[in-house]
Amino acid sequence: MSRYSGPLLTRALAEALRAARACGAAQVVDSFDLGRTRSEAVLDAEGWQWCGTRYPWPEALKDRTVYFWDGSAFVPLQRYAGSLIKLVPTEWGTPTFEIDGIKMLVSAQIAPMDDAKRKVALIQPRGKQILDTCGGLGYFAACCLADGAAHIHSVEKNRDVLWLRRHNPWSPAPDSAEAGGRLHLVHGDIADLMHALPDQGFDAVLHDPPRFGIAGELYAQSFYDQLARVLRPGGRLFHYTGAPNRKTSGRDVPAEVARRLEKSGFRTELVLDGVYATKASGPTRR
Repeated sequence: MSRYSGPLLTRALAEALRAARACGAAQVVDSFDLGRTRSEAVLDAEGWQWCGTRYPWPEALKDRTVYFWDGSAFVPLQRYAGSLIKLVPTEWGTPTFEIDGIKMLVSAQIAPMDDAKRKVALIQPRGKQILDTCGGLGYFAACCLADGAAHIHSVEKNRDVLWLRRHNPWSPAPDSAEAGGRLHLVHGDIADLMHALPDQGFDAVLHDPPRFGIAGELYAQSFYDQLARVLRPGGRLFHYTGAPNRKTSGRDVPAEVARRLEKSGFRTELVLDGVYATKASGPTRR
């Protein structure tokens, strides 16, 4: 499926267009791709025109929802297949996404893309072969591309998340000029695909798994042994953990992760909202 190229609306943008029209404006310059670029729309009583296509004035839109044009109406950018997965606008422009109301990316105090940049900086991607285990919206991959990574092998399990990516202008497209053939995006489960990856095939890993309660296999000792296997000696890893259950049960997930990584042959330190690790020289566990 090709990437979506139509306008993306939020309630705030739709209200701004209507307000401009109410003030007598015939044109308005705004962003129709969630803050990535700005362009002109021509307004009239029946609707508005953007990039050569006419659109009707949308019906009342909800907060915390992104809308796209499906050919006949503006509809929420979301899917339901056992879980409700939706793109959610933020004040920063770059959207986050939710699964059953649970936010998958931080956005309260920092833009999701800026958060990705500071984590990617830890692995120093320039010129490196990168494994991106849980691709999500692709912000880690986008930052690796911008920082000059030689190649990114990105895996995403959820087909509906891949659908969101095709509609999100901030998600990198593997076939884009910016990617230049450096991004390989795979639909699959990294827990199953890990064994097929080559020994010492990567210089760095970005591991951003779902919560432990959802994907415990991605926090298992055996999985960390596989991460050590595919990394070259001295290779870098950033593992997002957050701090789930710390307030309710006192469980320290980052510390647990660090201990398991150390058993797999990593040197670790707690950084940002996860664990930064480097693979030690010498043999690793299998």
